[in-house]
Amino acid sequence: MLISDLITSRLNPKIKHLLQLQKNQVRASEKLFVIEGLKEIEKAVSAGYFFHSVFFCTKLISPLHLSELLHSEIDYPVYEVSHEVYEKIAYRENSGGVVVVAQSKTHSPEKISMASNPLYLVIEGIEKPGNLGAIYRTADAAGIDAVFICNPKTDIYNPNAIRASLGCVFTVPTSIMDNLSAISWLKKHRIQILSTYLQAAIPYHTANFKIPTAIVMGTEATGITEEWVEASDVNIIIPMRGQADSMNVSVSTAIVVFEAMRQRGF
Repeated sequence: MLISDLITSRLNPKIKHLLQLQKNQVRASEKLFVIEGLKEIEKAVSAGYFFHSVFFCTKLISPLHLSELLHSEIDYPVYEVSHEVYEKIAYRENSGGVVVVAQSKTHSPEKISMASNPLYLVIEGIEKPGNLGAIYRTADAAGIDAVFICNPKTDIYNPNAIRASLGCVFTVPTSIMDNLSAISWLKKHRIQILSTYLQAAIPYHTANFKIPTAIVMGTEATGITEEWVEASDVNIIIPMRGQADSMNVSVSTAIVVFEAMRQRGF
């Protein structure tokens, strides 16, 4: 592993560029994003993400440990940075001493492989990256075959989404598209659509999750849009006995997904 000269200035152009990648517009236009955290980086390596560059601080991680973490052919630049510079580029504390700039993947439905009895998760209009990340942890834990992100208002490469998912945004197959494209794809492949919706709905645990199914979740504020209501084969609801009229979308997702797993015998 060839390490470039030590970077000691926060005004270094490479450091300034890395910080710009915290912005969604920059990530989208350059097809690059930032990963920090040893678990997150390890998952990205295992998932075959291509790295653009790596920045590390020897005060926090040794070159040997870094090489073991990356455990791939290192054909990208590796920069050592001072502790002061690392504190500038690290999005959070205790992230392990490494920050990676990686290339985004394309997330088209053509790359979704069909399982014999698939269980998919559709997330529409999600706004908070923390919720999106938490949903990915659930999807990974349950072995969801793919996540469809429809009409997103945040992106899976947001630093908070990566952090909240503990890197599971890299481990679960993902397709990003508009509602109508997702509905068309699911209908074409004869996937039952179960949408969480307050009206004309049955309790979620009485629905049949044993057949090829897509579970559709919306935001707490507005729920799913009319497009999904019309496309839905069955609307489902989580019965609640308290005074709150909604739950956090990541919590609701976990409840429904693991009912599906229970019916499928885990």
